[in-house]
Amino acid sequence: MRTGQQIIASGRYQTLNPWLEVEKIREDFPIFKEKIYGKPLVYLDNAATTQKPQSVIDATIHFYSRDNSNIHRGVHLLSQRATEAYEHARVKVQRFLNAAESREIIFVRSVTEAINLVAQTYGRKHVEAGDEVLISAMEHHSNIVPWQMLCEEKGAALRVIPINDDGELLLEEYEKLLNSQTRLVAVVHLSNALGTINPVKEIIEMAHQWKVPVLVDGAQAAAHLEVDVQDLDCDFYAFSGHKLYGPTGVGILYGKADLLDSLPPYQGGGDMIRSVTFEKTIYNVLPYKFEAGTPNVAGGIGLGVAIDYVNEIGLSNIAAYENELLSYATEQLCGIPRLRFIGTAHQKASVLSFVIEGVHAHDVGTILDQEGIAVRTGHHCAQPVMARFQVPATARASVAFYNTRDEIDVLVKAIHKVIEVFK
Repeated sequence: MRTGQQIIASGRYQTLNPWLEVEKIREDFPIFKEKIYGKPLVYLDNAATTQKPQSVIDATIHFYSRDNSNIHRGVHLLSQRATEAYEHARVKVQRFLNAAESREIIFVRSVTEAINLVAQTYGRKHVEAGDEVLISAMEHHSNIVPWQMLCEEKGAALRVIPINDDGELLLEEYEKLLNSQTRLVAVVHLSNALGTINPVKEIIEMAHQWKVPVLVDGAQAAAHLEVDVQDLDCDFYAFSGHKLYGPTGVGILYGKADLLDSLPPYQGGGDMIRSVTFEKTIYNVLPYKFEAGTPNVAGGIGLGVAIDYVNEIGLSNIAAYENELLSYATEQLCGIPRLRFIGTAHQKASVLSFVIEGVHAHDVGTILDQEGIAVRTGHHCAQPVMARFQVPATARASVAFYNTRDEIDVLVKAIHKVIEVFK
């Protein structure tokens, strides 16, 4: 595993520092007026959830105060306005991912629900006893447990792509795992615990040589990387609104139209049907076949506005700025005694996970909180990753485009205080 100095020397981070009016951007986020224990909020828990710009908050309030109505079913004006706004948000998502058609965009509650949807539709239809599902050793629990449940039910096997000491997938081992019994590959795009950016396009190409579909968990990636599902040629892609500066409780599953059309519904109820009698139900067309019941209308609209906000800044600008910030944070942290990074991949974004010798991660987080700094501590819903690196937990600082070098300096000073406390 490389040291912090070797990480910097490798030059993997972009040095481009685009003109980004960060202080002006921060004014769009009302939460940054908050004080934590009398100190300015330094929010470095963006991998868990991002803060919301005023435009997203306003869009949600506007819906509930001006347009609140159920969608798709009403002939009255409020229902028509709500339906139009919700379906327009679907088109925004389609364009954001460069999906071929808006009917390939399924609204769900979260990436967790999106993965479960695929497991319970594609998985139940295509996975049988003796078959195999491939995931990686760096997956979030949401991309492990649904496949375990499916494999236990079907008598299939769950195979795991190993990672090296830097937190990178071993593609030669992945290639060996692919075979005629492989029915699906499900892999994370950007690791929430390590920050690793996986070569998903190459992973997809290798799977498709065996005619195996690939699901990509884009929960972390969508806010930091430009995603083009047609270029990737992935079969499924999932991301969450709340990690993209949008509301909680809304997520997206992209799926290729032909593949989605071939699958059975995930849940039964209203709106996913065309006709119901006691003898037979005829299901609705895409995307509504997979959207049973009243959806999170306000959340969907808010997500559309969040996409507008991100597009206005530009994901390429965001990525360049965040990479520069991550490079600076890595450089500052790597000189701290007793601090060790967990996750030192060549291709990395957003996340810096670390441990401090002799200090439990929860103690690190508690002291940082007293300094007004929000980081995440624990296993990050990635216990197999912790086991791989033989640590019980890590402290995780994760950046966004509204973070600054000054905030990194505050973090570094606070970590020195942690070390002083635990001499």
